[in-house]
Amino acid sequence: MAGLPRGCSRRGFLFSGFAAGLFAQERPSASFPSAVKRYPDPTTDFDVYRLTDPSYSSTLPAAYNRAIAHNNASMLFCCERNGSPQAFRLDLKSGETRELTTVEDLDGSSLTLTPDNRSFCFFAGRSLFLSGLGGRPRELYKIPEGWERTAGLSVGPDGTHATFAERQGNGSRLRMVSLAQATARTVVESPFAISHPIARPMRAQILFRQDDALWLVNSDGTQKHPLKLAAGRVGPADWAPDGKTVLYLNFPEDSKQLTAIRECAPDAASDKLVAKTSQFAHFGFNRDTSVFVGASRSAASPTILLLLRITQRELTLCEHKASHPETTAPRFSPDAQRVYFQSDRDGKPAIYCMHVERLVEKIDAESRPADPR
Repeated sequence: MAGLPRGCSRRGFLFSGFAAGLFAQERPSASFPSAVKRYPDPTTDFDVYRLTDPSYSSTLPAAYNRAIAHNNASMLFCCERNGSPQAFRLDLKSGETRELTTVEDLDGSSLTLTPDNRSFCFFAGRSLFLSGLGGRPRELYKIPEGWERTAGLSVGPDGTHATFAERQGNGSRLRMVSLAQATARTVVESPFAISHPIARPMRAQILFRQDDALWLVNSDGTQKHPLKLAAGRVGPADWAPDGKTVLYLNFPEDSKQLTAIRECAPDAASDKLVAKTSQFAHFGFNRDTSVFVGASRSAASPTILLLLRITQRELTLCEHKASHPETTAPRFSPDAQRVYFQSDRDGKPAIYCMHVERLVEKIDAESRPADPR
């Protein structure tokens, strides 16, 4: 065997090999120039910005997760431009993108920024990871053998825990993992599949789904109960930022009836109509829930629309022409001056943006109050 390089001890040589392996895992992230393209919408003539190249797939995280930085300067998204889904950061001022991960089987919908915008969480394969925006991902947890992860991952408003669910046979369990200590605990078990858990702002509670039902449970596992919602199928749902109500899409049992935005107040055990829509398939809202953005599932009018709560009137922004409108995941920027959505109208899924500062009042940067545990 060849000798060691001159001036290098065996310990130093072994360490250098370890460091080289570590460096390989922390290889300089790939950066790419702007692919932004502006065009006038054929329906409204408003300017639309396509932010990513539709020759490769780019998708937004789940609508209830944080994708846009509080200062509105960058976006976290999933992209397959290098052959496999990876986390990317998009500079919303320059249009440049930077690859953040090189992992296997990343679930793009699970990407979420932590509340301080310094890190992000995601699932890749059976493992939950936490990563800085420029560092190597750290494995926090691995789904044990005999269990499977169900859809959904979220990080609570205080940024201390990630919440998700695991399934075994017909039953499942809701899990929380500490981002600091990487310790896991079971919140509650259920005889049905739990999915899409979302921590409640300002309360130690978690919202989760059972098919077309929404449930609420305390973070200590007590008082698990279904919410009393309107009859029909439950679409996308999320907490209002103040944590007082759950806003959701209601698809009536009668298909001839209009899809509606409804609001459930768990503490008051009440549910009320906010507004009927032009057949929204997905929706989002600004921080005070005074304005909604929705994607119509109408084949004749596949558009992105604004809806004002006070007037219940809609304004068409642009066409989305997505082959599956429920995947558009429209959302506001934190200051409500931009609308983002995804569509495969030009090929593979790409991310689009519209400026709405002339239509929607600006909202101050998001405050981040502590969330009790």
